[in-house]
Amino acid sequence: MFKTALRNVLAHKARLLMTVLAVMLGVAFVSGTLVFTDTLKSAFKNQSAKSYDNVAVAVTSYGSGDDKQDPGVSKQTVRKIEALDGVASVNGRVDGFAGVADRHGKLIGQGWANKGGNYSPGKDGRDGKDPAYDFTDGSGPVKDGQIALDEDTASKGGYKVGDPVRVATNGPVKTYTLSGVFTTEDGSVNAGGSLVLFDTKVAQQLYLKPGFFKNVNVSATPGADARKILDEVTPLIPEHATAKTGQALAVQEADDIEKGLSALNQTLLAFAAIALFVGVFLISNTFTMLVAQRTKELALMRAVGASRSQVRRSVLTEALVVGVTASAIGFGLGIGLAAGLRSAMSGFGMKIPGGALIVSATPVIAALAVGVLVTLIAALLPAWRAAKIPPVAAMNSVHAAATTKSLVVRNTIGAIITLLGAGAVLSGAAAGKDGKTMIGLGAFLALVGIIVLIPLLSRPVIALVRPALAKMFGVSGKLASQNAVRNPRRTGATASALAIGLTLVTGLSVLGVTVGKAIDKTTTDNIKADYMVAMASRDALDKSVVPELRKAPGVTAVSPKQNSYLKADGDFHSVTGVTPGDVEKVLRLDTVSGSLATLGKGQLAIDDELAAKHGWKPGSSLPVEFDDKKKTKLVVGAVYKKQEFLESMLASTSVLDPHETRPHIETVFVKMAGGATKANEQALVNALGDNPAISFMDQQDIRDEFGGMINTLLNIMYGLLAMALLIAVLGVINTLAMSVFERQQEIGMLRAIGLDRGKVKRMIRLEAVVISVFGAVIGVGLGTFLAWAIGQTIKGSIPAYALVIPWDRIGLFLLLAGLVGVLAALWPARSAARLNMLTAIKTE
Repeated sequence: MFKTALRNVLAHKARLLMTVLAVMLGVAFVSGTLVFTDTLKSAFKNQSAKSYDNVAVAVTSYGSGDDKQDPGVSKQTVRKIEALDGVASVNGRVDGFAGVADRHGKLIGQGWANKGGNYSPGKDGRDGKDPAYDFTDGSGPVKDGQIALDEDTASKGGYKVGDPVRVATNGPVKTYTLSGVFTTEDGSVNAGGSLVLFDTKVAQQLYLKPGFFKNVNVSATPGADARKILDEVTPLIPEHATAKTGQALAVQEADDIEKGLSALNQTLLAFAAIALFVGVFLISNTFTMLVAQRTKELALMRAVGASRSQVRRSVLTEALVVGVTASAIGFGLGIGLAAGLRSAMSGFGMKIPGGALIVSATPVIAALAVGVLVTLIAALLPAWRAAKIPPVAAMNSVHAAATTKSLVVRNTIGAIITLLGAGAVLSGAAAGKDGKTMIGLGAFLALVGIIVLIPLLSRPVIALVRPALAKMFGVSGKLASQNAVRNPRRTGATASALAIGLTLVTGLSVLGVTVGKAIDKTTTDNIKADYMVAMASRDALDKSVVPELRKAPGVTAVSPKQNSYLKADGDFHSVTGVTPGDVEKVLRLDTVSGSLATLGKGQLAIDDELAAKHGWKPGSSLPVEFDDKKKTKLVVGAVYKKQEFLESMLASTSVLDPHETRPHIETVFVKMAGGATKANEQALVNALGDNPAISFMDQQDIRDEFGGMINTLLNIMYGLLAMALLIAVLGVINTLAMSVFERQQEIGMLRAIGLDRGKVKRMIRLEAVVISVFGAVIGVGLGTFLAWAIGQTIKGSIPAYALVIPWDRIGLFLLLAGLVGVLAALWPARSAARLNMLTAIKTE
């Protein structure tokens, strides 16, 4: 029986090729994901371990930066640590944001990943070297006015040692002289950012306070005990600092890296699972077709003594051979995929630490287990059916049709599962933000139920388009619609593959477009300003920005969004500092009661939700405590409708500034005469000294800022789901090939009575289009329903949320489904048209 199974595999290479492709793609995704994430983990762990190679103890400070207390580890503390037995050297570190301008004044790097730090040479000062950096040209900065750049940033900016370089921190832009270029494995550079090194005194002045460090790395002499040094260092450091051994920190970072990559790993594996699930339908159809082609052979085997279990094992053995072959090929492709993903990340500006691909036993075992298991599961039903066919019935090519009882049982079970799933989804939607788990369970049940019911649904749904097909394409259209429902089980299995893919694609599209429109509506409705000014790093703007912007020609209104908080009537509340008189011109504020003009008198404005919660109204006097613990009373002067860009309380910046060491200005809104123009934007850029670290966003930029990430994520999801749709295409090809095989005699008769080759091809193509579009319609409907339900759980946290059906995208999905059918029908249609009519008529 094993020899027979092996011979059958070799005899049906073309049919089994599509099964191999389906399994191969899924296995490639699984193994590629595991190899890719293992490689990333290993690379980052090695980088982390390398960064702590010479660190016996690391001290981390969590000081507030307040001038009234020590903001970090003092220079005196560093000297005490240097004097301990077993300590070879101590390097103090400070860091913060630093953006480098290229020769055109544009920011180099990703903004949020642009970093500045200090160059810390050894005890011998100027002639010492910082062990954290290897210089390829020049040397480290040792005085004010000098900087060093990482190699990638210097290359992007076209800078060489001795060149002037404009650098922005959180203050005004300053020009420095480039003293050296270095290589580094710093995480900010690997993430696509930049690293600027300053002299230690300069970095302390920029980021902390003269004489203080944020972090301190302690190196030990050979043979010294790191634990002993840790015990002696701990009593010396301030209360707001912690000390750990370098080895402990390396292990901690490795764990953090693994946790950070787990989400990526799970996401990629989820899409691999979807592809494999879709592949089950293709594999099942393939083996059903092979069994149908071998009915006489199976009957003969039964007649000469083969038992049902032997026939069943024969089919499963074929599946095993196919699964092992596909898994081996898929694993090889997976390694290539992992290498490709690694290169792609570099293309997105992320620099992955060097190292070989890590191929452990896990992806090898997973690839083999997943590929073989999926293939065997998909082949179980065809094997069971093959074993049930009586020898006489099989010899006469009388296929065992599904009995009425079996169809009734199937439809009943499908209806029950579908109703349970729909009920769970509706219950989850009604539960709001707490209903996500219920919707997930309901979605799974509904999808399974629909798959079970699809054969039943195929007849009435396809019947709706039958008159149109007959009218437009004549006999070919009529025959195509009839053929599409001739074997509802097979049609359903094929349509299910497309339905699963389109359910996910449609659901993601509806949610993405809806959330994007809500964000767009929020920005359009609430922002009247022409420009929103912010740091590219998303750090706070310097307080000098507001008065400098006021001086720019054409500016008519400027208001910051200054974040603060105060304690009012015993409770802490977030408050936004604004400019009275200007805030109404740059943001849309609807006054419910009172007057916003009272902000200029030092009074508070509160939103209607906060007012209703506490019973406050214009005239209410509130005892408040500021961030510096000073207390006073403030009067509520206005109540306004809740505004998403502002906190629940508004106050003039003149009220908040005296109580804050450094105001936290998140953004500044600017209104200009003539609106958003290139000239007006340049005026703002010039007003802030052509600072590359500051971004100037008009209305469209603001929309992109808040909604751009959604479109990016959607495109990634579409790319990942494309594999599942590709497998669905293979399924359509399989179904049509099987249909052509079963109808050879019929096609021969049609040709004999005058149906030419062109019309035969059209019939097969239309059949493919009907099946594909039928699956797409089911997927679009189910995907839209699930997107609506999920939307009910998140609409409370998204302002202006309202379901939007992207009819243009849905139309495109249906059009693509039809195109899938046309492409999938190319080979089967050509095969059908080339059949010899006399040979086909004689086929039993």
